[in-house]
Amino acid sequence: MRRILVLLAAMATSIAFGVRAADAVPAMTFPPVLGATGIGVKDLDASARFYADVLGMRVLRRFELGYLNEVVLGFPDDNGAHLVLMNWPGDATRHYDGNDVKLVFYVHDPAQVIELIRRHGGKIDREAKPIEALNGAIVGLGRDPDNYVIELLAR
Repeated sequence: MRRILVLLAAMATSIAFGVRAADAVPAMTFPPVLGATGIGVKDLDASARFYADVLGMRVLRRFELGYLNEVVLGFPDDNGAHLVLMNWPGDATRHYDGNDVKLVFYVHDPAQVIELIRRHGGKIDREAKPIEALNGAIVGLGRDPDNYVIELLAR
């Protein structure tokens, strides 16, 4: 409700004083939020299954645009940013190989998720164990089917 009142006040200010509404609204009234991250993948269905089976994500939407197909994944409780899996059918210039991208997930048990990655054929870069430089936080690193780094941090 407060956000609506601030927005209405900003609009009234812009009308009364000729000030642009964007300039009248304090910058932190609507802070930016990361809505999604997109990664290119070789096989949309295989990657969607990987993220569903390993991290519990579910398919929210599919887009078939002709030149680009996408699968949008999210968590059942709608918590956190979405993951967009992207594939350009028929484009031989695309190389899906991780491209030095890391996806960070906060999970209850990083060791359990590392084991799920292993069972789904993923490569493990680092077993889940404490990192002294991070105050003993438990961190594990694995790879998805397209070689993207999956970092797992204990909540």
